[in-house]
Amino acid sequence: MLKIDLRTTIETLLKRGRSLREITRSTGIARNTIKSYVRRKAGDAAATEAVTAEISASPPTIAPSRRTTASVCEPHRQWIESQIRLKRNAQSIYQDLVEQHGFAHKYNAVKRFVRTLRARDPEQFDVLEFIPGEEAQVDYGQGALTLHPSGKYRRPYLFVMTLAYSGKAFRKVAWKTDQQVWAELHQQAFRSFGGAVRHVVLDNLKEGVLKPDLYEPQLNPVYSAMLAHYGSLGDPCRVRDPNRKGAVERQIRYTQDTALKGRQFESIEEQNEHLARWEQNWAAMRIHGRKKRQVLAMFLEEKPHLLPLPLEPFRPFKYGVRTVDSAGLVQVEGSYYSALPAALHSQVAVRIYARDIEILDQNGQILRRHEKATRKGQFVLPEEDRIFNPSRESAHLMGRVKRIGPKAAQLASEIFDRLGRPGHRAIYALANLMNKHPREDVESACEQTLSSPRPSYHAVKRQLERLHAAKATPTATHPQLRQSGPEIRPIDEYQAFWDRITGKKP
Repeated sequence: MLKIDLRTTIETLLKRGRSLREITRSTGIARNTIKSYVRRKAGDAAATEAVTAEISASPPTIAPSRRTTASVCEPHRQWIESQIRLKRNAQSIYQDLVEQHGFAHKYNAVKRFVRTLRARDPEQFDVLEFIPGEEAQVDYGQGALTLHPSGKYRRPYLFVMTLAYSGKAFRKVAWKTDQQVWAELHQQAFRSFGGAVRHVVLDNLKEGVLKPDLYEPQLNPVYSAMLAHYGSLGDPCRVRDPNRKGAVERQIRYTQDTALKGRQFESIEEQNEHLARWEQNWAAMRIHGRKKRQVLAMFLEEKPHLLPLPLEPFRPFKYGVRTVDSAGLVQVEGSYYSALPAALHSQVAVRIYARDIEILDQNGQILRRHEKATRKGQFVLPEEDRIFNPSRESAHLMGRVKRIGPKAAQLASEIFDRLGRPGHRAIYALANLMNKHPREDVESACEQTLSSPRPSYHAVKRQLERLHAAKATPTATHPQLRQSGPEIRPIDEYQAFWDRITGKKP
């Protein structure tokens, strides 16, 4: 039902001789709606036929312009056009006209004149043609009202992938969307088509594109890995350029208006079953509006040109970036995993699968692969990645002592059997004795120490210190004492000196 103001507008335009196209363009009302209104207005079949024949047969006429006089801004046309090229608005142009050119008229005259100059010709669009298997277009829309697990009716996400050549589409709804769901829906679409395409055109949503860029857009790592698994390439649209993927945009509207509008479902599975049945019975059997051929027939032509599916499906994963800590570990979901040989405090990429994780360097090369920990706080650190391990350190120290000799090795074993791991310090010191003493001396001291009831490192050290002192002390030589000589004064002089000092008289 048209409102009173719209009916009045239609009648007025018809009386002025406007064509049906002009009325549609002016009011935004569909041509079929205007025809129906005209038929009801005519009142009888004869009048309806006459009006319909007049509307359909009359050529488009150009309505006379309302403006009968030139604009008061016409003398300033050249200057105003130069300001419009600078992207200035009508208000700023009007103010400069008043101050610099003595313009004495109202602002509305300038506004109308600027609006006329800014009128553009309709934009021309190219007709995109594709070869079979070349391209698919994907996007999200809104599904029909569905009972959510929370107990309320909500609209899920409607995923649609459309083959650009045939128009065959895959449709499925999901309650949530993330990088894993986005990749999984692509997999299901490829499996439903029986093959993959060479290029996938998508919007700049975060599940597919991390950083939109005109020249080098950065794809989401999960999405990029999924496409590489199937041999496809992602081709994001330019920002605010939905016409590049017009096929899937039209499919979403077609699905919403025809398959889902006015419907309500009690579960998301019910809606997906309805979409699959509707695609098979109606959407695939329809005649394509522009190509004038059946969609299913074109798909059967396209299917042999699709890329073959790999033997194994793509494993979806979560992607993240982690920093290697001082122990060579990265933290993933509350557990710790070895990232060596990655440099400490460097950043690595992490792929988190259902049962395992992969650690990659900045070039995408896999550094380590671990099974997922069974609980939070667990350390997944192989023995060879540990800087110090008590068991491994014991074997290392015993090997060093064995290089001294069998007696030293026997002493080290007795120390370890008696003290256990705390005896590492004594064994370490025993191995370092070779830095100051010859190997033969250390071996001899160990042999002597083993004969004692409680052999220890300190006993060996004392033995070596005594041996070292004995070697370092030379044999003392006593000089021959003399009673007289050229350097020795006679005893009488000493006696005279003493008597003089003490005051005794000779």
